[in-house]
Amino acid sequence: MDPIKIKFGTDGWRAIIAQEYTVDNVKRVAEGTALWLKQQGGSRVVIGYDCRFAGELFTETTARVLGKHGITSLLAPAFISTPMVSLGVVKTGADLGVVITASHNPPSYNGFKLKSKLGGPSVPDDVSAVEALIPDAVPTDLPTMEELREKGLIEEHDFEQIYLDHVNANFDMDLIRNAGFGIAYDAMYGAGQSAMIRLLPDARHLHCEYNPSFMGQAPEPIGRNLTQLSDVIKKDPKLSLGIANDGDADRIGLYDENGDFVDSHHILLLLLMYQYDYKGIKDGEVILTFSVTDKLKQLAEQYGLKYEVTKIGFKYIAEIMAEREVIVGGEESGGLAVSGHIPERDGIWIGLMIAEYMAKTGKSLNELIQDVYDKVGSFNCDRDDVHVENDRKWEIVKQAEEDPFKKIGPYTVTDVKHVDGTKFYLDGEDRWLMVRPSGTEPVLRVYAQGADAAETRKILDAGRAEMGI
Repeated sequence: MDPIKIKFGTDGWRAIIAQEYTVDNVKRVAEGTALWLKQQGGSRVVIGYDCRFAGELFTETTARVLGKHGITSLLAPAFISTPMVSLGVVKTGADLGVVITASHNPPSYNGFKLKSKLGGPSVPDDVSAVEALIPDAVPTDLPTMEELREKGLIEEHDFEQIYLDHVNANFDMDLIRNAGFGIAYDAMYGAGQSAMIRLLPDARHLHCEYNPSFMGQAPEPIGRNLTQLSDVIKKDPKLSLGIANDGDADRIGLYDENGDFVDSHHILLLLLMYQYDYKGIKDGEVILTFSVTDKLKQLAEQYGLKYEVTKIGFKYIAEIMAEREVIVGGEESGGLAVSGHIPERDGIWIGLMIAEYMAKTGKSLNELIQDVYDKVGSFNCDRDDVHVENDRKWEIVKQAEEDPFKKIGPYTVTDVKHVDGTKFYLDGEDRWLMVRPSGTEPVLRVYAQGADAAETRKILDAGRAEMGI
């Protein structure tokens, strides 16, 4: 049988365990990684795994391949989050990070992420170079872990403790713990569980145990996956903040004191306001992906800050953060980053920033959101993931690019922008509909912004009717 062609997607290589994600294929990816690293003159790699099935096995497989090339692997004693790997690369001066994770994908998946020595995603050119070096043949005659330890090619580091020390040096954790409001945390059975139990021992902890099945649910921190967290907050008036992380704890979901979901668009605005108004961080730029609310650009303009809109994918933000000072950067899907930390999305870090913001101001999350609305006006965003045949998906995408709609329902299209998908502005700048294809699935992503949830739903329905989906 011919070997499968391994391709890295938006954020690493992902595949179904025991189907394409096998020990042999991980060996091939590790071989490509080793060959690329040797070309760069690198010799030390941090490898971490999250709570998915056989993470330790795939980590040791990777270490054995790297060890055959004389590359030292720095390993944690147990599962760790993706940001812990990225920070670990920086703190140990390693040349590369590898994370065995499929992030927020369903439990049947695992994956292989690459992290740069700067502490964020490897840039697309480097990822492509690794991909090009992945051999068809499976590496053989690998050393055992015992042999690697004898040669000094395995180092044990407590990367979770390194991360916790970094958190404690950058946050007023006593203030957060004693602020008088309750916090509920949902790990979604992911790699944030141990750290958050240690950081917030008095919080209400949900799904903070090791369970590689994730109870059959993809560990993606979005509203429909977090109904239990919402219910817990609604039933307990002492709880004022809900924080959820995905499988490798680099993404965040947030809940207010009413048990209502707070999306990434709002979190980005809160982070910018906290950084600029309260922490006095006024030097830097704002970076947002194409699907993020334009309200973030509006707030940046009010502050006199430069902003840039990128394609969708955190790697584009990380590439800019590696070169320029960025106050806030983020994407609609929950990957957010701030200055003063590594150029990496980090769900625990962002959750603690919001908690600290509440603790320092004495305001509830809803009151802080109202502060945002006072500056840029109220708004609501939502997204439909519509399953359509691939041929039809690309027909719609082509039409949006070449012959854009003039009207969508009762709304007149006043502007059209193409960056990564197509965004239709409706009767001005405060309402829009955006269409973007999934690169890997027969799915069309339809995004919208309106004044409130009812109007956003109206725009989504009108857009889907116009497209016949």
